[in-house]
Amino acid sequence: MAYAAGVDVGSTQTKAVIIDESKRILARSLVDTGANVTRAAEHAFQEALQGGDLREEEVEYVVGTGYGRYKVTFGNTQVTEISCHGRGAVHLFPGTHTVLDMGGQDTKAIRVAPTGEIVDFCMNDKCAAGTGRFLGAAASALELSLGELGPTALRGERPVKISTTCTVFAESEVLSWLGKGKKIEDILLGVHQSIAQRSVGLLRRVGIDPEVTFTGGVARNQAMIAALNERLGLTVNVSDQSHYIGAIGAALFALDHIVASRAPARAVEEAS
Repeated sequence: MAYAAGVDVGSTQTKAVIIDESKRILARSLVDTGANVTRAAEHAFQEALQGGDLREEEVEYVVGTGYGRYKVTFGNTQVTEISCHGRGAVHLFPGTHTVLDMGGQDTKAIRVAPTGEIVDFCMNDKCAAGTGRFLGAAASALELSLGELGPTALRGERPVKISTTCTVFAESEVLSWLGKGKKIEDILLGVHQSIAQRSVGLLRRVGIDPEVTFTGGVARNQAMIAALNERLGLTVNVSDQSHYIGAIGAALFALDHIVASRAPARAVEEAS
């Protein structure tokens, strides 16, 4: 049995996934990236090995992806996160034509072929107004954890209008609304709707072709899912694997290498 792994080193968190020859996910792990990116990649991989009850030498090929993909020093090669998210999204949701990847550092809109190959993509500008970092700024201003943002926003009824397009000023605007007596729930609902609006604008640049699959760490936020569904007029694909889709795609590329390396040997066997 062959095993392949993908390690997705994001700006905030690092994910590792191990699959077998049938593309079944055997183990996955999630750790904070922190300041030592190389250590985070190794830690995530070791956690996945432990979860799958596997030894490192049993994993034949490892692909690194994400912004810190070159820090996966034990890996065999690297693949861009755009390619990995496209491949992983189509693997989990075969009807996928459009992918929205929302992470801590940036947001990407990706249009994919039925095979998972990239047709087109675009990213948000250098300002992080449409990313997890923007949510982090709001959480900091309101003294809430990231996990509290979604549930709190879902209780909002009258969303405020968030006009800033810069994370640097996000805390100031949130605090300004708070000072005007607005409810935290309504402020956060406005924050989520603002990010969703910018994300849909990004998707329109590549073309919104259903099905739309939502990936990245922010895909765990129920308020963001609801805001996107409302703006798009459809239901985005999301699952408990959405945060791992980049690592899943990387693992699938790793499996491709294993299969390709065995092809010459099989050809010789068949010829003989």
